[in-house]
Amino acid sequence: MAGIERTGSCLWGDVKINATAADNTVGACHCSKCRKWGGGPFLSIDCGPGVNFDGDENISVFNSSEWAERGFCKNCGTHLFYRLKGNGQYIMPLGLFEDDGNFVFDHQIFIDEKPECYSFANETLMMTGAEVFEKYLSQD
Repeated sequence: MAGIERTGSCLWGDVKINATAADNTVGACHCSKCRKWGGGPFLSIDCGPGVNFDGDENISVFNSSEWAERGFCKNCGTHLFYRLKGNGQYIMPLGLFEDDGNFVFDHQIFIDEKPECYSFANETLMMTGAEVFEKYLSQD
């Protein structure tokens, strides 16, 4: 994955993040698990597997599905990542990183689970849950 190095932290700074090849495209996940986890759509960037943490003793991880786990700071509660178990790919909250003006909101997933009470004005690629599973999580 080609990308840029990004640094960030949790709310209190107990966990510092270095993503060595982060993408600049932002996605929104509307699945029910992400909305329960964060209280709304999950705005995130793909950081690939190259993520290092300083303060990893402050990270708690839980299995959120058969294919992924989620991590958070056990001191301040900041959501840190959604990680695919198969390839170690980190999908991380946009708000962890400084906005350098290069982020582009370009896709939304699980659009079929999005509540009617909100919508984004941006023109983006929109994928249903079935399309996401077919493209990213198929065993082939």
